[in-house]
Amino acid sequence: MGMSVTISAAGDSDAEQILKLQYLCYQDEAELHGDWSIEPLTQSLDALRAELAGSRVLVARLGAEVVGSVRGTVGADGTAVITGLIVHPRMRRHGLGGRLLAAIEERLAEECSAKRYRLATGRRGEGGLRLYRRCGYAPVGTERVTRTLTLITLEKDAAPAFVTSA
Repeated sequence: MGMSVTISAAGDSDAEQILKLQYLCYQDEAELHGDWSIEPLTQSLDALRAELAGSRVLVARLGAEVVGSVRGTVGADGTAVITGLIVHPRMRRHGLGGRLLAAIEERLAEECSAKRYRLATGRRGEGGLRLYRRCGYAPVGTERVTRTLTLITLEKDAAPAFVTSA
């Protein structure tokens, strides 16, 4: 019998596993864009720990192994910025990215009153773009970061909270 993947809040002790997974996951993105200097590949453990301390962070675990992660913050205007959605290459195409995205959206709405979600992905990352569109995100802009890397920003409104009447 196989183990199931669980999603929970990350702790500081998860930082090393997240950093290693981030490095592994962004290899494809770097190759797609011909840019090996992207931040996920150059970020230090201390910088990641600082980022994790200022964000809501979730991890997906298969047993004790971190096989996915996502993080997000919410600004004063209620816009949540979601970053670092990663899934181990062997776990892709099984719905885990969508589960992580839904879980961080729910967490940011409940704990931080998020009204809108925003994220960015590389223009050439078709898998990510498909996932985000399937989850209701629409492109709202582009930004050329380097000669070879253009990011597409996508957004969607948070689902309204259900109100029950007595």
